[in-house]
Amino acid sequence: MIHIDLSGKVAVITGASGELGRVMTRTLAQAGASVAIVYHRQRERAQALQSELARGGFGGRSLVVQADVTDRPSVFALRDAVKQELGPADIIVNNAVIQYEWTSVLKQPAQDYQSQFQSSVLHNVFMAQAFVPDMIARRWGRVIAINTECTMQARPSQSAYISGKAGMDRVLRVLAREVGEHQITVNQVAPGWMISDRCRAAGREHQPEYEKNVPLRRRGCDQDIANAVVFLASDLAGFITGAYLPVCGGNVMPCL
Repeated sequence: MIHIDLSGKVAVITGASGELGRVMTRTLAQAGASVAIVYHRQRERAQALQSELARGGFGGRSLVVQADVTDRPSVFALRDAVKQELGPADIIVNNAVIQYEWTSVLKQPAQDYQSQFQSSVLHNVFMAQAFVPDMIARRWGRVIAINTECTMQARPSQSAYISGKAGMDRVLRVLAREVGEHQITVNQVAPGWMISDRCRAAGREHQPEYEKNVPLRRRGCDQDIANAVVFLASDLAGFITGAYLPVCGGNVMPCL
């Protein structure tokens, strides 16, 4: 029987209080990992998630930490807090991103491009600089970043978002080559338009115009993303690195 067991591992999840982040964090904890629940402004949501994990009686410990992933000193302070309370991180999940209003290239304010560069590219750079050295010392580590199907679509109004995500992709591919010799894998999960708690609460699970173009003819859900993250965090994915993994029902398909 195949079983994913992350007992003894420490996972750090940025944007852990968000729609997809909550489910990733919950699933990593269910697999036995100790989890650092990283938030920027949603402290109450992060604490509620920690309470939920405690009630669930999962094996690992949890820690709630505030950090600004676009600020290098804040990310290094995050590393120190995690190391002190939980131990060195084995798994980092770079999920946080700044939200903004999408519009055309001709109308998109310059600060939106800057914010996406900071929260996509620099976020991943700072997390790597802070956490990967300890992984190198132990010759084991998992860097998992959340990209998006939009990066391959390049549709109107997406320019700021996908410029940041495309830059992030290139940084992570280089990182995968640089740290592979230390048995550290670096991979990306690219969600489609997933069903989350917000969609469920609003009764918007089904989006026919979107679903008709998806080969599986349906939307996936937040748990699908969490499942991919936990797989990539496990020893089952120990020989997978440098991958961009769409979890979108085939809506985008990387090809040769």
